Formats: sequence, structure tokens, C-alpha cells
Amino acid sequence: MKRYAWFILLPITFLLVSWGFKGHRAVATIAQKHLTSNTAYVVSAYLKGESMAEVSTWADENKDRNTAPWHFLNLPLGLSHAEFVKAVQQSDNNVYTAILKVENTLKDKSLPLDQKNEALKYLIHLVGDAHQPMHVSRKEDKGGNTIQLRYEDKGTNLHSLWDGRLIDHENLSPEEMVCQYDVASAADIKKWQSDSPLEWIWESYQISSKLYTEVKPGQTIDEAYYQKYLPVIHQRVAQAGIRLAGELNQLFGNEQLSSSQVREAAQAAPTAAFVPATTVIKLEDIKNAIGKTVTVSGKVYGAKDIGSMILVNLGAPYPNQLLTMAIKGKAKDAAGNLEGKTVTVTGQVIEYKGKPEIIVADPSQIK
Repeated sequence: MKRYAWFILLPITFLLVSWGFKGHRAVATIAQKHLTSNTAYVVSAYLKGESMAEVSTWADENKDRNTAPWHFLNLPLGLSHAEFVKAVQQSDNNVYTAILKVENTLKDKSLPLDQKNEALKYLIHLVGDAHQPMHVSRKEDKGGNTIQLRYEDKGTNLHSLWDGRLIDHENLSPEEMVCQYDVASAADIKKWQSDSPLEWIWESYQISSKLYTEVKPGQTIDEAYYQKYLPVIHQRVAQAGIRLAGELNQLFGNEQLSSSQVREAAQAAPTAAFVPATTVIKLEDIKNAIGKTVTVSGKVYGAKDIGSMILVNLGAPYPNQLLTMAIKGKAKDAAGNLEGKTVTVTGQVIEYKGKPEIIVADPSQIK
């Protein structure tokens, strides 16, 4: 069986800039906007309270030589779709196989939080890489890194041009990029999310094949080139975000975190802001909501500071409370005196020593 070789370790500058800081944050932020409530909650737990945007460049910053080839895929030019599919399916240790690997890790319910955390950070990043055309390109020029060009009166190369230079020329913040890029129709979203990772990289391969034909070493990239390809960048970043959301919704849309998982995530990041779904229930029904994310109101009947958290009794004094709020981190600092007050709390209901409990790690969870 013929196998293509793609174990080139690219220069460290390449490993630090794929889609650039702005591009990866925009991809992650677009994805965050398209998550279901339950998916957003699970993602927040697995990321230990960090946002998707915050971790979007972690895979580059991690600088792990064992996973360096995960960011790209080298292929010869001129492949038909059938030849492309065959070559990719015979490949290993690249952006395509890495996406499949980390998704399998996220599906494995037996794995600990740290493994889920790392796999999710890789997935957020690699879906972005798969949509950067020069990450699916040729081995002989290291993905365009050795094709020297000039842009804005400065030296660059074809890979760096597409990683960040064209995006930087637009002079938008990641938040402004999201506003301008995230404009897909419902039909576009449905179509994009129905495509497989194999098709994502086929699209990138088609674009990079065209890009190779339009530049020569030493060429000056002009404004016409920028205007021609800016819409392509908009679409690829938007597609990456929409498709990342689709993958995560499939993985986590129906996943229920166990009590131990919620506690472990809260312990790992005491200042974490988990993102809950908001189903409003009565306090009297809280015992029937174990495993669900709810919003519930009740009167405070006593609180005890045990150092790492404040335990607050709702509905009745201890030990007859209907719900315990375990307030941690920033939420603990902002809690103040709750005695006798009626509060509204949002979060996932877990069972601890036979009693319903909600872990509160962010001040916004309590009103």
C-alpha cells in the first residue's frame, strides 16, 4: 500500500501562527455562538471554565513535537477527488486523522477530565487548521513556507500570507471579524455541517492548488490579490466556526455530566464560568432535576464558610434544605451576606450525599 510521507517538522514560526491569533479566535467565537445550551455547558466544563476563544491557539503554543504534524496535510498537486480520498484514507498523523482521533477521545466516557480537556482544545484548533488552504498543500515547499513573497513592502511567504498577513491587512479585531464573517444563511449552515472532515480538507486542497498557480517566488502581492481572496478567507473562517459547532453539538448535544465530572471541573477551575441551559423549575421539584441544568429560586436558610467554598441552604435550614449551593472562587468573593434573602441560581443539579446541590463558580449564576 502506497503511503505519502508527511512527517516534516516545519519551522517554529509556522507552528505558532496557523490562521493567526485573530483567525483562530474568530473561528472559536463563531462556533460558540452556534452551540446548543447543553453543548455549551459541557464544553465549558471540559475546558475548565476557559472560553473556546481563549484556548483556540493552545495547540500551537503547546509546541509538542509529537503532535506537530497534526496541523497540516501534505499531498501532491493534481489529484482527482477519488485520488485525493484514497491518499487521505491511506494517510496517518496529520490534520485529518488528528481530528478523528480527538473526536474519538471526546466520545469515550471513561476518560478523565484532563484528557477530555486536551482533546477538546486540539479539536477547536484543528478544525480551524483544516480550513486554512495552505495547511493542505505540498511537502516540497513546506506548505508554501519556502515560497518567498513581498506584501506591504515586507518579506513574507505564501504560507504566512494566508496564516495572518491578509487577515491583519483587514485591520479588524476578532470580535469585529465575527460580526462580519458570521453571516451564513440557515441553508448554508445546514449544508456546511452535513459535510465530513474529508470534504473540508478537499475544499482546502482545491484552493491551495489554485493559489500555487497564481504566485511566483519573489512576487509582490498587490491590493487586487487581497480583494480577490478576502471573501475566501471570510468563508473559510465562517465555515470552520459553523462546522466546529456542528461537530461539538453532535458530540455533546445529549451528554449529561456526572456529579463527579461537575465537581472535578469546578475544582480544576474554581473561577470557571460554566454556561448553563436555563430551564426554570420550582424549588420543591429540585430533587427530580438531578443531572439537569436549571434556574431555580428560593429563600436562604443559613450559610457556612468551609474555606474552599460557602455552603448555602435553600428552602429550609440544614439538614432539611431542599437545595445546597456550593459557592466557589469569584462567586464566593462576590456572594456577600445572603442570609434571609431570596436568590435565583442557575446551574447543573448534582447529587451530593443524597441531597441536590448546584456548584456556583461564577457570580453571574446568582441573582
